[in-house]
Amino acid sequence: MVWLMSGLGLVILLLAGDALVKGAVNLSLRVGIPALIVSLTIVAFGTSAPELLIAISAVLEGAPGLALGNVVGSNTANILLVLGVPALISTLSTSECKTHKTYVFMLMASVLFIGLAFTGVFDWKVGLILLAALALILADAIRDALAHRRDAKANELEDVEGADPDMPWWRIVGFLALGLVGLPLGANLLVENASIIARMYGVSDTVIGLTLVAVGTSLPELATTVMAALRRQADVALGNVIGSNMFNLLAIIGIASFVGPIPVDPEFLRFDLWVMLAASLVLFPFVWMRWNMSRAWGGAFTALYVIYVVAILI
Repeated sequence: MVWLMSGLGLVILLLAGDALVKGAVNLSLRVGIPALIVSLTIVAFGTSAPELLIAISAVLEGAPGLALGNVVGSNTANILLVLGVPALISTLSTSECKTHKTYVFMLMASVLFIGLAFTGVFDWKVGLILLAALALILADAIRDALAHRRDAKANELEDVEGADPDMPWWRIVGFLALGLVGLPLGANLLVENASIIARMYGVSDTVIGLTLVAVGTSLPELATTVMAALRRQADVALGNVIGSNMFNLLAIIGIASFVGPIPVDPEFLRFDLWVMLAASLVLFPFVWMRWNMSRAWGGAFTALYVIYVVAILI
């Protein structure tokens, strides 16, 4: 039964995350914001919402290791799995993407997060630092959006997954409501039952967070990125992953730390945080050297993620 309820939680998270993304994208379409900006902000925040609710629920349930494991595991999965699988389906033309600045922001957020992790605990004081960094990044994104709004055209967003220029307001509000109601429900089901599974098999909450929950909460990013790859929208795919990773590090742990302190398992400092940073650095040639992410690279990314999961479980 616990496996069934965990699966139900994952399904609800996926459907609710998809509804929230559709509502957010179509809301932004009415405002006239460029597709890349939408992917880096609204879509990224929407697909990161499951991780946020998982983290809050985990802290409230007394399983903070699940919260931290989920965030670190999701960031690694976002790059190696969420970009790897779509690249296997269709080569991502990342050479055409203009994500240099946001990629640098993601690396800076990763380094800041790792540095703060060495304090031993993410409490509200550390959370303030993370949220302040997020505020600066969002302010820059808003400035860019306003600068581009004058020249933005509605058809820039038509290829974003879930975008419909003719969607009525009642449907937009409905999607947002479904997402906001479904996400906490799915998060609660997943956290409670994942913790039970961990205790049944003697697996730590941290490992469950790094694997089962991390992959589960990365499903909205994966769904969005696969559709972006099929529609030849590499900027949406890459922007979604970069933006989601920044939100995961800065917003999710930043907000969750106000719910309760999140101690850092020493194993994170020895292994998992550095894997996350290494995965982020792997994107460098695709962002700065204008490499395309071919099927071969997609296979390599996916294989690296499988090796990482096996290493955790062993």
